[in-house]
Amino acid sequence: MSGGARADDGVVRCADPADAPAVAELLQASRAAHLPYLPQVHTADEMQAWVAQVLLPGGGVRVAQQGGRMLAVVAHAVDNGIGWIEQLYARPGSTHQGLGTRLLQQALTELHAQGADTVRLWCFQANTGARRFYERHGFVAVEFTDGSGNEEGIPDVLYERSSRR
Repeated sequence: MSGGARADDGVVRCADPADAPAVAELLQASRAAHLPYLPQVHTADEMQAWVAQVLLPGGGVRVAQQGGRMLAVVAHAVDNGIGWIEQLYARPGSTHQGLGTRLLQQALTELHAQGADTVRLWCFQANTGARRFYERHGFVAVEFTDGSGNEEGIPDVLYERSSRR
């Protein structure tokens, strides 16, 4: 959905530059609540600058909101024919409401429309809730790492989903 289509659980729309502070705050709040084992590697100002200067201009960012409050965000892109879910976070207290599924399905639809038959994402190994979520949606773990390739230094797992399955 684009441009603010309405559903029972709120509005999903494309993010715009004015959303940078709210997106950054949502990412930080979600990581603090759901991933307390992660080291904080960026200040709030650095996170907001990254969202404003890198994430949002890259496109593919959708937000779910209800009553004017941002509840979840997804960011996706295609790189060399592979679709990537780069971010998918829900605000604390907004999980288990179908927002993640709704945003993931929209991202998958958009990525496939852009020619990506395969979609990948990284998830921290310790994030068992997210791992169950992705596996329920057809993603399969294809690589486990020791975390040396991410800025947090935390072991992660590469998931993949092929539309050919």
